[in-house]
Amino acid sequence: MSALQRAMDRARTDRARVVFPEMNDPRIAEAVAQMQSEGLCMPTPLAESDDALVAALVKARGIKEAVARRMLSRPLYRAAAMVAAGQADAMVAGAVSPSKKVIEAARIAIGLADGVKLPSSFFLMRFPDGRELIFADCALNVAPDADALAEIARASETTGRALLGQARVALLSFSTGASGAGESVDRVRAAAEATGFAGPVQGDAALNPAVAALKGVGQGDANVLVFPDLDAGNIAYKLAQELAGAQAIGPVLQGFRKPVCDLSRGTTVADIIAATTVTLALA
Repeated sequence: MSALQRAMDRARTDRARVVFPEMNDPRIAEAVAQMQSEGLCMPTPLAESDDALVAALVKARGIKEAVARRMLSRPLYRAAAMVAAGQADAMVAGAVSPSKKVIEAARIAIGLADGVKLPSSFFLMRFPDGRELIFADCALNVAPDADALAEIARASETTGRALLGQARVALLSFSTGASGAGESVDRVRAAAEATGFAGPVQGDAALNPAVAALKGVGQGDANVLVFPDLDAGNIAYKLAQELAGAQAIGPVLQGFRKPVCDLSRGTTVADIIAATTVTLALA
């Protein structure tokens, strides 16, 4: 059974409450209607500002009540506050709003999970041959340093376990082991040493057992790929879509206390349904 199918089965059992602050977008409205019909979630209307939402913002950030009320005039903040206050289980946005705004609202109202210092994102990549992989970070962190790469890798391992059942993480580079040098290789090597994950490792050695054996690194069976920067990650997932016919589900945010999905603004109805379902599997 695929990760997406498992996520859908779980979603039908859990019937999580999801707030969609961009219901005015016809793609969101159609996707929500389909998900409700299929029993994948319980869409929760965007609430009006109330004392419970104000209290959630004040508690989360220690801000003044008047500032919280001004923030709640914005739909994204109101949706995120609903999740923080327990009025919804997850938030899905981004079809209309820039990623920066979605992440800002989630970080302020919902906050990061304990021990997490940096939010990041991933795609669940589904290939025609049946393989499923986590690609991270392909949408959020532009030029992560070694500490940030380690944070992304740890969060992605958690995601991999939740969606794929197990996580075999590889931190990718143009160099495998000690074969190359340079600032980016050093960053990846430091992140690998900090986490204990395989790296630095080239893409073929991460995925091909014969190449991994030849180069003496790992088993060549990685299912969670962490890219050294946003250039590499974003280019890789789009090439996988265009050249290999892969389905890219996401971007889904990771590292927050509660599930948050940041949709692409080019998202389709099918994308929204898949991304929402995958997001709920992280709860």
